[in-house]
Formats: sequence, structure tokens, C-alpha cells
Amino acid sequence: MLPTLLIVEDERATREGLRSALEDDFDIYTAAGVHEALAILKSEPINILLTDLRLGGDSGMDLLDAALALHDPPVAVMMTAYGSNDTALEAVRRGAWHFVTKPLNLDEVELLLKRALRSQTLETENRQLVHQVTKSHKLDRLIGKSAAIGRVSDLIQQVAATRATILIEGESGTGKEVVAHTLHHLSGRPAAKMVIVHCAALSPQLLESELFGHEKGSFTGAAQRRIGRFEQADGGTLFLDEIGEIDAATQVKLLRVLSERTLERVGSNTPIKVDVRVIAATNKNLKELVAKGLFREDLYFRLNVVKIEMPPLRDRREDIMLLANSFLHEFAKENDRPVKPLSDAAVQLLLAYPWPGNVRELRTAIEHGVVMSNDPTIESRHLPQFLHSQTTDIRNSLPLTKNTLDASTEFNLHALEANTIRAALALSDGNRTHAAELLGVSRRTLQRKLKDLGL
Repeated sequence: MLPTLLIVEDERATREGLRSALEDDFDIYTAAGVHEALAILKSEPINILLTDLRLGGDSGMDLLDAALALHDPPVAVMMTAYGSNDTALEAVRRGAWHFVTKPLNLDEVELLLKRALRSQTLETENRQLVHQVTKSHKLDRLIGKSAAIGRVSDLIQQVAATRATILIEGESGTGKEVVAHTLHHLSGRPAAKMVIVHCAALSPQLLESELFGHEKGSFTGAAQRRIGRFEQADGGTLFLDEIGEIDAATQVKLLRVLSERTLERVGSNTPIKVDVRVIAATNKNLKELVAKGLFREDLYFRLNVVKIEMPPLRDRREDIMLLANSFLHEFAKENDRPVKPLSDAAVQLLLAYPWPGNVRELRTAIEHGVVMSNDPTIESRHLPQFLHSQTTDIRNSLPLTKNTLDASTEFNLHALEANTIRAALALSDGNRTHAAELLGVSRRTLQRKLKDLGL
């Protein structure tokens, strides 16, 4: 089903010209004035409103205000032949997504409307997803619709309320700590403490004292008794991040606590009972460490009662834009800025990048874009340099160099353009609308190119 577009324009020729140009991609409604347009908006599910700022004796601003006040408002794009930049910016300030200036370039209008639609779709999907998981699963921080993240969500709900020890494995930046917080929240004891220990950040002696506590005078510098993290987490959850980094002696003590639910502070022989749910995480493969003799097998089995494997972002690429949209809202609010959509080029850059740093790296990229953009949209130039470097690396890896070129080398832009268009059509299974989006042009431009190239 095509998305719906309401065109509000008092000049019949312009109105019908827009209808003719856009009817292949949208289900078109038209109106000549505010009252007619409002009647359509209240009776039909309109996705996009494209309206002139001057409508005879009426004001497009009034229509904009009324449209955005609806329960399910459309995304609004304004047209003007008269207004200054101040007028157009006032429309954006009042909620318009963007504006175009007459005389209209139909190709630009078509691309702009598609970007507006995609922005609305992403926002709607994100809002629905967050509502769905918050209402039914309370997994509001675990964003995604991929099968891989769905399996993680199902497993979390299955084991969260149990006392089972959980081992979370996955590359850095995949969201292991998010999963740990979610498990604690759904554990049935969310009011109790969740205590976090970053094992890799501490020396063996400090880690032992941090986990189990120590008595006064038990070692040099122990000026007073210290309560360890296990005791602090009593009745709640202890999250041991980067568990694969702990030394052999600490592994022995940790095994005893997990087995007997008791601990002894450093410098004491008095056992202390603790009621703690342990969640451990690592970016290493503990089974491989066991095989190499670097991690105790019996401790591995104690930790690995239930394993949750976090998928890398490259294996859940359908979640990239959902995550990006969530981060757009987060950082816009944090920096007191309006929520801006990503341009087509920015989206293609995000989707093409391999994300070795996973979700954490994506979060950084979006924060950079939010902070750097002063435009109505976040363009590819607003995203960090490491994304662009990926494209540069690919280009520089091509075997075509100065040393390989000579006078016989053929440069045929016509053939290159034709091959690029064929590739886009192949990737989109012949769908010209999707191919145009891949190429970054309008469907009308693609049709013209196909005709010019004889394809």
C-alpha cells in the first residue's frame, strides 16, 4: 500500500502538476484551502502534508498548527514562493519537518518527501517498539527487531526471575551491561542493589579486596575494615564485568562463594553468608580459555548455568536504524536540540559501515551527528570521520593505481553509469523506486537515465 500524501495548493496548475509527478509513489489527496484540507486530515490517515504557506485568504501556518494538533499528525513540508528564510524557519520552529521554495524542482520535492516519510516511519517504529517491549516485556533498553536480538529477549524473560547464575558473552560494545541491568530489573528483586565490578580495571590484590572485603591490618594500607562488593550486593545482583581477566587465586575464592554462598574477608577466617545473584560478562571465549589452562573449568561451569550470547551489530543490521533513531532522540534531549532525521546519504553510510565497535560505536557516531548538525537534517558530513574512512579504505584498496594506467586505459563514464544502475536494479530485484533510493536520485531521474542509456 502506498503512503498517503495531501497536497494543499490554491493554484490548480501547481496542484495537478504535483499530483502527476508524485502519483507513482504516493496515494494522493488534494485540497485548495484550509477547510477542505482539514476535512481530509480528520477523515483519512494522511502520512505527509505538503502545503503552501499562502492559500488565498488563508494561512498555511494555521493549517500546520491544526494538522500537528491531531492525535496522529502527518509529517509536514511547507512550500513558499513569498516567504523569507525567517518565514520558513518559523514554520520549522512550529513543527514543520522542512520547507521548499518555489519554483519547485519536482525531483527535489520527491526526494524530500521520501526522506520525510522515512523519518516518520522510523520514529513510529521506534515508538511502537519501545511501547511494545515496555508494556509486555519491560525490555525498554534492549532495542531491536532482528531474530538475533529476539532470541536474547526471549532468554532474558525465561531466566530473569530465577536464581540461576548468568554468563553473558559477546564482543565489546554489544550491550552486555544493558542485558545485566535488564535481568536485574526483571529479577523480582529490582528494589535491591545491583553492584557492578569491572574486573579488568583492578590488580589481583585490589580485586580480591574489592570482591570479598578485608579486615583492618590484613595487608599494608588496610587501615580499616572494608565491606566487599558481595556483601554490598546481599539480597540483590552482583555484575562481574570482564570476568575472563581475573587471576587464578581470585578464581578459587570466587568458586567457593558461588558453590557455598559464603565468603571470608581478606585477613579473616569467619564465614559470611550472602544471598547474591551473580551475572558475569566477558568479551572473551571462556571455553577457549579453559582449554588453554587460563581459566578454571569448574568455575566456568558454575558461571555458565545459563549463557546469553550477544550478537555483534553486523549480524543484526536490520536493527541499526532503530538503534540510531533511539540515540537521535536521546542525544537531542540531552543537548536540548530538536530531533533531526538522518539524510539518505547519512543512512547509507551507517548501513554500509561494519561497526567493529558495535552498538557503543553507533551510539558515539549518532551523538557526534546530533552535536555537529546545524541543518534541518543530519547529513553524512556531520557524522564522524571514521565512518568516511571506511569508504576511503575501500577506494584505496582498488588495484587501479597510477602505475597500472597507460594511454590504452579506457575511461567510459557512460558504461560506468549504466553498470551502476544495473547493479542497483539487481539489488532491488528490479524495483525502480528502491533502486532510485540506492542511487540517491528520484524515481523520475532514474526513469530518465534508463531511457537515455537505453536500458
